[in-house]
Amino acid sequence: MSDYVIVTDSSADLPDSLVKELGVEVLPLSFTVQGKTYHNYPDDREMDPKVFYKMLRDGEMATTSAVNVAEYTAMLEPLLQAGKDVLVLAFSSGLSTTYQSSVIAANELAEQYPDRKICTVDTLCASMGQGLLVWLAVQEQRKGKSLEEVRDWVEENKLHLCHWFTVDDLHFLKRGGRISAATAVVGTMLSIKPVLHVDDEGHLISMGKARGRAASLTALVDHMEKTATDVDTVFISHGDCLDDAEKVAADVKKRFGTKDVVINNVGPVIGAHSGPGTLALFFLGTKR
Repeated sequence: MSDYVIVTDSSADLPDSLVKELGVEVLPLSFTVQGKTYHNYPDDREMDPKVFYKMLRDGEMATTSAVNVAEYTAMLEPLLQAGKDVLVLAFSSGLSTTYQSSVIAANELAEQYPDRKICTVDTLCASMGQGLLVWLAVQEQRKGKSLEEVRDWVEENKLHLCHWFTVDDLHFLKRGGRISAATAVVGTMLSIKPVLHVDDEGHLISMGKARGRAASLTALVDHMEKTATDVDTVFISHGDCLDDAEKVAADVKKRFGTKDVVINNVGPVIGAHSGPGTLALFFLGTKR
């Protein structure tokens, strides 16, 4: 029985069944829509993703807020009280202050529980890229590696966790300041779809354009072909566009013989900024 628990947050977009199988703890982040704040649990207990994305399609605006120190403390303290050590794998500091909150909480708790180990890692990952890194960390944990060994493995490998994605509606990226208003208008008129990734600092970066949805989905797998080093397990997340996710999964299996493709929704915390129709592909590669 492992004496440490791996903790992440809900921006990892892990399916609830996989959370249970892995034995990880997930801290729910929050989002606000129609003036009401909800928590993004892996089991979607407070809002179904389909309902959320319908709201966005109907013109509702959603906002998000990073988890605070008190919330992280409330999550971690019972684990420490139960005699467990903790390894936190947090949402990219390039996109949120969630990691910083985990560090402050860990430092404060370390003073109260000097006999316990509390380590935090800035994954520099998002959505199921973060989820895949958590999944890989658990595989290392199951090999009998210590908390420090798994932490070091994650630090050494996190910049090999490739994130490639495209969006269907450019106006969500415009609202978040990722592209200009003019680019959004022209791109929408010409059906130009951006191809983006998450860079080594954990930021969203535009890497190219494709004409039309089908071409943008193919482009994601083309990028995988250039750098992938481990094609056995691939994660795909989607903003309420399961058919497209399954098309990409079929393309990945056909090209690489991939055995295990895990598909799940982009949760509301990420989806508020990327919008409906987001499609993201995650895998280990030579570089991001």
